[in-house]
Amino acid sequence: MNDLQGVSFRPLTIPTSMDASDADEFREFTRVRNAVYREISGRDDDALQPEELLPHYQPDPEEIRHIWVVLDGDEIIGRVGLDIPLEADSHVAFWFIELLAAHHGRGIGTVAYALIEQTAREHGRTVLQSWAQHPDVPGPRLAAPTRFGSIPEDRVARFYLRNGYTLEQIERESALDLEASTPDVASLLADAEAASSGYRVVQWQVPTPAEYLDAYAWMKSRMSTDTPMGELEFDEEVWDAARVERHERRVLDGGRTMLVTAAQHAETGELVAFNELVIGADPAGPSQQQDTLVLREHRGHRLGMLVKCAGLTTWRAEIAPHSPKVITYNAEENRPMLDINETIGFVPVAYNGAWKKVLAPAEEEAE
Repeated sequence: MNDLQGVSFRPLTIPTSMDASDADEFREFTRVRNAVYREISGRDDDALQPEELLPHYQPDPEEIRHIWVVLDGDEIIGRVGLDIPLEADSHVAFWFIELLAAHHGRGIGTVAYALIEQTAREHGRTVLQSWAQHPDVPGPRLAAPTRFGSIPEDRVARFYLRNGYTLEQIERESALDLEASTPDVASLLADAEAASSGYRVVQWQVPTPAEYLDAYAWMKSRMSTDTPMGELEFDEEVWDAARVERHERRVLDGGRTMLVTAAQHAETGELVAFNELVIGADPAGPSQQQDTLVLREHRGHRLGMLVKCAGLTTWRAEIAPHSPKVITYNAEENRPMLDINETIGFVPVAYNGAWKKVLAPAEEEAE
């Protein structure tokens, strides 16, 4: 039964800075975002300050980002987002619907999802994909077709199924206690250094030095092709030095610090593996481990362990000594990377479902 009296959707007002006169709505939008994530997980690990989030909503040549606030009267109670990548020949789009728990069951999600599909069609998109956390509860479960992992068939899963989605992959969220893991990281780093002769570690805080920009851009582009994705669909991303600089400008404009640790092939000087660690303005907040990749032709030399442990060592000693933990995400079938994480000391804290729908032509849906 729908209870939509007083509920409306409208595009978010996006200020140019948090000091602008029209920034109040974005501040409340961020507060509601953080509250939704806290309700789902019981933690604040994914919380952001408005200043950190705002750069990601400024104009971007790589994508069109539609974002709506959900209002009950004048009160923001949720948000709806749709990202349209602008890679050549792209046919995918990515979306989310997030509502405060007090407003579940009113039919708001159904109306919001209709807005998402309509907008995606207007951009000529035929594949919609979305991720959601599924906290563990008793009852029936859905297994991923990758044969790695399952989630409960909860309220959120039923929403996806009802709207024609299939579960394609399970994503694991893991956490590492930075203080407790320090001795193990030191030992594992020494072992990885011994096993990776012919390679050296290079590190930098963004912005990336000019001498590494092109090589780093190439490795970033491989993230869209060389990581496990099941039957999910991703465009092959084209990264160049300018795209890296735009990406890093968003990090810096948000008051965040990023360390990149790379493995360099000593003979050729080529960068062949990398790991990223990020923290916000709060030095005692959680850190995030973002992209990690070893180029295919250089796998088998323990470079994943090398760049992760070298990064964690510098992070703990020099950059974020007061950060209590690192959060990271991996596909559940990505055993090579999960084996490294588990050996270092990462433990699972949550599981996300990755969902996909291939849109039928509009005339078929109308029949």
